[in-house]
Amino acid sequence: MPIPVTMPALSPTMTEGRLAAWRKREGDAVSPGDVIAEIETDKATMELEAVDGGTLGKIVVPAGSAGVKVNDVIAMILEEGEDAAALAKTPAKKVAPAPAPAVAQPVDAPKAQPAAPRADGSARAFASPLARKLAKDAGVDLNSLTGSGPGGRIVQRDVAVLQVAPAQAKAPAVPPMAAEAGTLLPHNNIRRITAERLTEAWRTIPHIYLTADCVIDELMRARANLNERAGDLYKLSVNDFVIRAVAFALRKVPEMNAQYSAAGTLQLSSVDVAVAVALKNGLITPIIRRADQKGLAEISTEMRALAEKAKAGKLMPEEYQGGGFSISNLGMFGVKQFNAIVNPPQAGILAVGAGEPRAVVRDGAVVVATVMTCTLSCDHRVVDGATGARFLSAVRGFLEEPMTMLL
Repeated sequence: MPIPVTMPALSPTMTEGRLAAWRKREGDAVSPGDVIAEIETDKATMELEAVDGGTLGKIVVPAGSAGVKVNDVIAMILEEGEDAAALAKTPAKKVAPAPAPAVAQPVDAPKAQPAAPRADGSARAFASPLARKLAKDAGVDLNSLTGSGPGGRIVQRDVAVLQVAPAQAKAPAVPPMAAEAGTLLPHNNIRRITAERLTEAWRTIPHIYLTADCVIDELMRARANLNERAGDLYKLSVNDFVIRAVAFALRKVPEMNAQYSAAGTLQLSSVDVAVAVALKNGLITPIIRRADQKGLAEISTEMRALAEKAKAGKLMPEEYQGGGFSISNLGMFGVKQFNAIVNPPQAGILAVGAGEPRAVVRDGAVVVATVMTCTLSCDHRVVDGATGARFLSAVRGFLEEPMTMLL
C-alpha cells in the first residue's frame, strides 16, 4: 500500500508550514534518510528526510504552497513492486490553495446598497407607511435600501440615516480606484510570523525606554590588540563585546533575566542571549546559550557560525527558540540610536547604535571620544525603571572598562 508523507511538526509551536521546494521528482527512487523536500517554518527552512524507501509516486502539494497544515499529506511513496495504479486506491488529502489577495471595493453611502430580494418575492419594497412617506419626501428610492426591521422591512430609522446625510445618500457611486503599479510579494512564513509577534508585542507590552551613551575607546583598543594577537584564530567584533557585557550584566542584575506570564514572573536560571540577524526575507534571533560562561573568542566563533546558518536558512529550532534577553545592533549601518520592540516573552532588548567620534567633557575639558548609544527597551510589567537603570548602568560599565569582563 502506498505510504503517505505528511507535513511534519518541526518545532513544538508549528501548526503549518510552507513547502518551499521538492528535492525529488515523481518517479525518483527514495531511500530512508534521503532529503525529499524543503519545509519553511516560521523561522527557518528545514530539510525533510524520507523515513521509508520506495518510489516517489505522487506529489500532492506542489512546491511554493503556503499554509500547509501539520499532518496534511504532501506526497505518496510507492513500496517496492507497486505501480501508479495503487495510488488510485489511496486517495490523499489535498490542501486547499491560499485565497487570492482581496481587492478593495468602493464604499457606498450608508445603507444605500442594492436591495435584497423581498420576503414576499414582489418587486414592491417591503416598508412601513411612515418609512414610505419619509422616503417620498426625501426623494429616495425604497428599492435602494436594505431594511433593518422584522423580515427585512424598511422602517423609519433606515430612511433617517439618509436624512442625516442626504448629500452622501444622493451622491453617485464612487468609481473603483486604479490599482497601484508594482509587484505583489507574498509574505513568507518568517515575515508573517515576525509581523504577528511584533504586532502582539506592541499592542500588549507596556514599553519603557532607557538610553545611555557609552565611551568605548578602551574597548576599541582592547579589540584591536586581541585581534592582532589572534591571527587567523578569530576576529572579534564590537558586537561580541556587547554580547559578553549583556551576559555579565544579566548575571549582575538577575531581575532583568526574566519572563512575564499571567501566572507570575519567571526568573530564568540560565543566561541565554539572543542576537538579531537580518535576513533577506525577515529577521531571526539565534541564541548564545550560557553566554556568561563563554569567553570573547568562543562567543565570536559561535555567533559567526549561527549567523551563517541563519542566512542559509539552516538553523535548528533549538538554536533560535527561547532566550532570556535580546540584542539588536544597527551600528554597522550608521544608525546612531533607535528603540527596539521587546521580543515576548522576554523582558528586555538592547538597541545598539554606531560607535562614532563625539565631543565629551573629561576632567573639565572637551575632548573627542568614541561614543556608542545604547537604548534598553523593557517590559514594564516585569522591569521597573530603577531595575532597568541598574542593568543599563552595568552594561555601560562593562563596555567602558572591558578588562572587568575578563575577571
